[in-house]
Amino acid sequence: MPALIPTDHTARVVWLGYQPVPVEKLVITSVPLEEMPLSFAGFDGEVHAGLTRPSCSRVLKQYPRNTEIRNVRQLCVVSAEEMTEVAQKMGLAAMDYAWVGASLVLEGIPDLTHLPPSSRLQGPDGVTLVVDMENLPCQEPAVTIEKARPGEGKGFKRAAEGKRGVTAWVEREGVLRLGDVVRLHVPAQRGWQPNRDAAEK
Repeated sequence: MPALIPTDHTARVVWLGYQPVPVEKLVITSVPLEEMPLSFAGFDGEVHAGLTRPSCSRVLKQYPRNTEIRNVRQLCVVSAEEMTEVAQKMGLAAMDYAWVGASLVLEGIPDLTHLPPSSRLQGPDGVTLVVDMENLPCQEPAVTIEKARPGEGKGFKRAAEGKRGVTAWVEREGVLRLGDVVRLHVPAQRGWQPNRDAAEK
């Protein structure tokens, strides 16, 4: 019995990009791409690429900072629809995806930020990304937006809560291109019972 179920949900790749250098003074510098060759380590040249990475504040409850761990945040995947909502809440005409350090922007999958962990996003040539978990809003996009649009960056963290997208890693190598359609595959398991019990109370 398959552990992953293909769904009828697909999305179109509307933006690709990468961060060639680490964040400096909390400002993100992203470069747009037309195609993204992906290896098991992610995109060559991306600051978040690699099979492993030093642990950060997101996993301090599990590991001391800078512990070498498996890199499951090679890519940042965001929703075009959710970014539009964030921009509207902030009073921006539009969101520049480079401001949020996006690797991949998809259009068409509802509630993308809350995809089940371990879901797959599979491209036309078989390239497959595994969803790790929600990418919580952080300060860097706020500072980056503030630099680009003075007076408008402060509201990012609140506006982006629950809409910041997900982190992901490469399970199968391949190439993603602008305009490609990816299909969502989700785990076959039911929701975790304690969460279901809490929701019913």
